Amino acid sequence: MKILVIQQKMIGDVLVSSIICNNLRIAYPNAQIDYLVYSLTTPVLEGNLNINNIILFEEKHRNSKKELLKLGLQLRKENYDILIDAYSKLESWVLVLLSNAKRKISYKKPGRTFLYTDNVPFEPFPKTNLGLAIERRLSLLEPLDLKIEINPIPKLFVSEKENQDAIALFEKHQVKKDRKTIMISLLGSEKLKTYPLDFMSKVVDYVADNADVNILFNYFPKQLEEAKTVFNACKPSTQNKIYFDLLGGDLRSFIGLVNQCDAIIGNDGGAINMAKALDKPSFIIFSPWIEKKIWATFEDGIHHLSVHLKDYRPALFENKTEKMLKKESLSLYEKFLPDFFEDSIKLFLKQNGFN
Repeated sequence: MKILVIQQKMIGDVLVSSIICNNLRIAYPNAQIDYLVYSLTTPVLEGNLNINNIILFEEKHRNSKKELLKLGLQLRKENYDILIDAYSKLESWVLVLLSNAKRKISYKKPGRTFLYTDNVPFEPFPKTNLGLAIERRLSLLEPLDLKIEINPIPKLFVSEKENQDAIALFEKHQVKKDRKTIMISLLGSEKLKTYPLDFMSKVVDYVADNADVNILFNYFPKQLEEAKTVFNACKPSTQNKIYFDLLGGDLRSFIGLVNQCDAIIGNDGGAINMAKALDKPSFIIFSPWIEKKIWATFEDGIHHLSVHLKDYRPALFENKTEKMLKKESLSLYEKFLPDFFEDSIKLFLKQNGFN
């Protein structure tokens, strides 16, 4: 049996959708399971033996109809028995149409049902604390009626060398071994997903004031100035706990560093999803335009907590579409005061043994 899973999105989406591959491997241990993703997301799939082949969707496929057609014809030659489209947008529709897979599964959405043999309801509300991001992906397995116990948890696979390299980096920076370590997801993937920097410095202060911990900042070198802005706005007592220059050189080394941490706090995004896949407790600050019900995965009020402006100022969201909220996101962020959830951070720290 040959199976193709498609998820042309960013790191968090690709990691979450890998649960489709993981469960397919349990159900069909001898199948060829291929995963089509953006090239920049492949580091989160390294070491995942449930995937036979990673097929890259590159910029050339997005920019050239000819290249997209070539990719579709390449997939057609594979004669897949099952194709699961977790992306379900124009680029993947073309590939699905060309693939000639015997069975094609995706979400039931207007105007595209003819492309698929199985159209799964796109549920608007979560039924469990898994969150819609997880539940929707798992729903794509339902037409196959798999006779297995479904595992809903995404996994990252860290090599011994990656762990040892991270430990060596901790030692190089003289990270205190008698304290736990918290990673701060300092910046989102874009400004509209980044909690205001002056507010974030207060969040870091709350952490430092309420727990004797080491603090690491997650940022790219190109984000150095923003990271400095947060650091400089923190109290001196907080700054003394921050290992500002302790960074991974690439995504895999970052994963190794997160694996040495004890929790993550900060902006929603790939870093949070990677930490969860490493079984680290998380405290998420959601952007006003992101739906918490989708990405507040595994929320249990203990190990995984999240906050959203809507939790505190619901009137600001009445009769607002996602498009409207995205446009107003920066102004709404300014209303999302860190004081609103100071007690929630204290609770999170206490419940996860940071006091």
